[in-house]
Amino acid sequence: MNPTNLIILVLYYSRHGKTRKLAELIAQGVESVPGLEARLRTVPAVSTVAEATEPDIPRSGAPYVELEDLAECAGLALGSPTRFGNMAAAMKYFLDGTSAQWLSGTLSGKPAALFTSTGSLHGGQESTLLSMMIPLLHHGMMVMGLPYTMPELMTTESGGSPYGATHWSGVDGNRPITDDEKRLAIALGRRLALASRNLQGME
Repeated sequence: MNPTNLIILVLYYSRHGKTRKLAELIAQGVESVPGLEARLRTVPAVSTVAEATEPDIPRSGAPYVELEDLAECAGLALGSPTRFGNMAAAMKYFLDGTSAQWLSGTLSGKPAALFTSTGSLHGGQESTLLSMMIPLLHHGMMVMGLPYTMPELMTTESGGSPYGATHWSGVDGNRPITDDEKRLAIALGRRLALASRNLQGME
């Protein structure tokens, strides 16, 4: 870790690993930009059973996010699998706990990007991305997507959206991330990093 690097927080929730894989590809795109560093973080699951708890440290993958991560980041990539065309409850629960950051403007003026994974091709990818945009707009973030200068948006037969990076995992979750999905996720991370760098006045 270089203390002079700008940090992009890549925050995700993943149950079966595909949203996590997208997060790692976005981080790869972030770190292709000199002076930028990706910080991968996740959120704990929530349960309808009141007594259920998650371990303090995840068994695998990225550490749990802390509110300080929001203050320290220069940009945010936010990802969740689709739940009935919406973000997962775990991500919504975390965002619902950021009222103090909303009041203080912690995220205001910072760029943000979004990503998701679904079991079916038309399983609500874009509505999930839109659902995640709403709290970020309330936070005053500048939400960006993928431009149609990316030819994969016109040719993809799997995931890919101008609203953010997406993956079609299949009903059993076994579909691999395609080359188009990989390129779009990496490009989104790079685009977010470049915007963050430009907003910070870095060359």
